[in-house]
Amino acid sequence: MAITIKSQEEIAKMRIAGKLASEVLEMITPHVKAGISTDEINTLCADYTKNVQNAISAPLNYHGFPKSICTSVNHVVCHGIPDGTILTDGDIVNIDITVIKDGYHGDTSKMFKIGDVSEEISDLCRITQESLYKAIEKVRPGIRFSQIGTTIENYITDKSDYTIVREYCGHGIGNVFHEEPQIVHYHDQKLSRLNPKKRNIKDPMMEEGMCFTIEPMINLGSAGTILDKTDDWTVYTTDGKKSAQWEHTIVVTKTGCEILTLRTEETIARILHN
Repeated sequence: MAITIKSQEEIAKMRIAGKLASEVLEMITPHVKAGISTDEINTLCADYTKNVQNAISAPLNYHGFPKSICTSVNHVVCHGIPDGTILTDGDIVNIDITVIKDGYHGDTSKMFKIGDVSEEISDLCRITQESLYKAIEKVRPGIRFSQIGTTIENYITDKSDYTIVREYCGHGIGNVFHEEPQIVHYHDQKLSRLNPKKRNIKDPMMEEGMCFTIEPMINLGSAGTILDKTDDWTVYTTDGKKSAQWEHTIVVTKTGCEILTLRTEETIARILHN
C-alpha cells in the first residue's frame, strides 16, 4: 500500500482532528491524580469527545477494542484497556487519544506522573518526550523515514541505559486510522545496508503532505514485551519495569513539518522549519 499524500483540504481536516485530540488530553489533565480509576478517565474522555466536541473516539470497537481511549499504567507499554485500576502515588500512566472528526483522525498521547514519582521514573518520562522532539525536528521533505528511528536511538543511547520497544511503531494516518508508512523508533541496520539505489523501496523519502505519527516507547529495563493472552491488547514489559511513551501526529510541509496535535503546555513550536 502506497503512502498517501494529503491535499490541503485533507490537511485542514486533520488539523481540526489533531486539535481536538490534544484538547481531550488538556481537558483530562486535572483529573489524572491518585484515587481515580482508568475507567473513570475513559468515561470523562469519551463523554467530552462525543458531547462537547461532537466527534468520535476512534479506539472504541476498533478491531474489537472495548474502550474509547488507551490507559497504559507503569509496566504496560501500550494498548492498556481502562478498567477499575485505581491510580496511586508513584504511578505513571500514558493516556492515548485518537479522535475522528469529519472522517479524519488525530492521534496523540501523553505521560502523566501521579503524586511523588521517583527521579528515575521522572527522567524516563522526560527523556522519552525529548526523544520524540528530536525526531520531529528531523522531519522535512527529502529525509528518509529511517532517520526517525536513528535519531531516537542515538538520543536514548547517549542519555541512558534505557531500551527501545521494537514490536510497535508509529504509522501513517488520515481518513484511515493506521496506514503506510510504518515508523520504527530504532536504528534499522537492515535499511542502512540497503543498496542506495534500492533504499527508496523500503526506506522512502518524506514528501510534503505526508501525515504520520511518531510515538517512541522507551523501557526502563529490557526491550522485551509480552502481549496479554486474555484480552489480546495489553502489552507489558517482560521484566515488569516501567515504560514511557509520547505521541504526536505530524504533517510534512515544504520546509519542515507541523505538529497537528500540539498541546498549549508544550514549548516546541507547532510549525518547524527544519
